[in-house]
Amino acid sequence: MRVRRSIPSVPASTTAVAAAVALGLLTLTACGDSGGSTGAGSDGKVDVVASFYPMQFLAERIGGRHVEVTTLTQPGVEPHDLELKPRQIGQLGEADYVLYLKGLQPAADEAIAQSEAKKTVDAGSLTALEEHGASTEGHSHEHGDEHGEEGHDHGHEGGTDPHVWLDPVKYAEIAKGVGDSLAETDPDHAADYRKNTDALVKELTALDTAYDSGLKNTSTRTFITTHAAFGYLAERYGLDQEGISGVSPEAEPSPARIKELQSIAKKDKVSTVFFETLASDRTAKTLARDTGLKTAVLDPLEGITDRSKGDDYLQVMRSNLTALKQALGAR
Repeated sequence: MRVRRSIPSVPASTTAVAAAVALGLLTLTACGDSGGSTGAGSDGKVDVVASFYPMQFLAERIGGRHVEVTTLTQPGVEPHDLELKPRQIGQLGEADYVLYLKGLQPAADEAIAQSEAKKTVDAGSLTALEEHGASTEGHSHEHGDEHGEEGHDHGHEGGTDPHVWLDPVKYAEIAKGVGDSLAETDPDHAADYRKNTDALVKELTALDTAYDSGLKNTSTRTFITTHAAFGYLAERYGLDQEGISGVSPEAEPSPARIKELQSIAKKDKVSTVFFETLASDRTAKTLARDTGLKTAVLDPLEGITDRSKGDDYLQVMRSNLTALKQALGAR
């Protein structure tokens, strides 16, 4: 969840966040409902704040017409580098319901902990999170000091991997939990939330089936990517993820790591180096050129932009499946 640039330290101290909360609330009070504020109950809808796109998608699909969703991470912004404005922090305090993924965005975690939101839901608590470290075949997936860069703890407590939304099965488990919690928050519309949840889970189940059948028979099970975000997906479908720079794809991998990847590519018949839309593709393209491999996009779905290969989670995930099938030589 998550990995690209070095994850910044929490950008504000607890005292600073508390001051920002106060400032944000004062701003909201002064402005009333002007400037796009979605105050709780102003239009009879549940005021939902989502931390970044995968949470926004769930809230919108499950909440439907009964919710008004605001996201803290705007399209094109790298989620891990999020820094909140006082007004955003104020909106958290005004929210009826906050949906986030703890451990992915330190700034959001601290602001949410300091807020007075009526209900906060950590999506990671709605499914079993996992650690995705060393490969069972001996390749390293989280490359720290031995590859010439400082290791980072990118995940929940205990070093767990937060990129759980890239596994359709676990994402469906989270969806069920979100549906239940929205029904508790707004019991008058509980039946609609459950109906919307069932419909989304059905779509995610179909997506899982497509991945399972599409990746069952391939020439190789190994893929190389700048962003080691696909551990859940790889484990679900029996693949082997190899990150160029582990948790920090914009860091320069060491010569030893490049040599290792060249050896892996040759041994495992890798054809493609994947890069993504919200991070630099320079390292991936350099590796591909030096090893005679192709490049393609594998989107970790942390945001939807005009460069995304699809308009929503489901469409982009199907584009990812197409890219994987081609790269892995699906038969």
